Amino acid sequence: MYATLTEVLEPAAKHNYSVGHFNVNNMEIIQSVLQAGKAQKSPVILGTSEGAIRYAGIRFLKKMVDAAVADYPDVPVVLHLDHGTSSTVIHDCIKHGWTSIMFDGSHLPLQENLNVTKEMAELCHKNGVSIEGELGTIGGVEDDVSSREIIYTEPDVAAKFVKQTKVDALAIAIGTSHGAYKFEGEAKLDIGRLKVINELIKTPLVLHGASGVPQELLDKAANNGAELGHPEGVPEDQVKRAIENGINKINTDTDIRLAFLASVREFFNQHPGEFDPRKFLGCAREEMQKVIEHRIELFGSGGRA
Repeated sequence: MYATLTEVLEPAAKHNYSVGHFNVNNMEIIQSVLQAGKAQKSPVILGTSEGAIRYAGIRFLKKMVDAAVADYPDVPVVLHLDHGTSSTVIHDCIKHGWTSIMFDGSHLPLQENLNVTKEMAELCHKNGVSIEGELGTIGGVEDDVSSREIIYTEPDVAAKFVKQTKVDALAIAIGTSHGAYKFEGEAKLDIGRLKVINELIKTPLVLHGASGVPQELLDKAANNGAELGHPEGVPEDQVKRAIENGINKINTDTDIRLAFLASVREFFNQHPGEFDPRKFLGCAREEMQKVIEHRIELFGSGGRA
């Protein structure tokens, strides 16, 4: 069943757990997320970037999600635009039935970010759609999102931003980064900053760029020919501390891509003469589901559907 972001994050904030946001681009990823949600009895957030919408087409994406929602009626599903910056795309998503929008104005000067986010919030709420805003930048590169530097979210500014924009969730910057290469040196989130922000505002908080980049997936991919260098993700103990201190939505994309990559590379190494896409895509779907289920367990949202 479809749900808004508010409907799944309000109980998460009340009971101190996080709901997983998983970026989707095609049928197999959508199915893996819904299968994981069913297995764990968890709500899920399907994140569609502007790049995913260009790749698959907005109608194709919506029809695939419609089919998945019909096949898994017991799983609350938020269909969420991730890092929306284009007014045209935002209007199109609302028109086609997205239940949640993230407007990313983090690249704008503060007052302009506040003004445009407020305008987008009014549009979304008028149409019964939830909205997530972003304050600060987390750095890194993923899909259409890129930033050279991390600008940490200031707690007092966050309080003002939420009060004036009336967003339903706020993505904050406390040290994470988009993509697989998140840190230079030791990975460390600014939990102290998170605590202060959480004390000042009651709006659910969001952590972007929080994939774990599991070593076993890196090894599997490397053993089958991938050349990925030495990426590093967010350690699970820091993810747990973030949830304990107010994070209620955590975005995952890189881990899903790594699971897909490692599985397909291993399949072709083991079956060099195979060319049936159902076989190698089926293996990838199974590997992605395992990763997503593990993330759901980590976030504490299992059994919450």
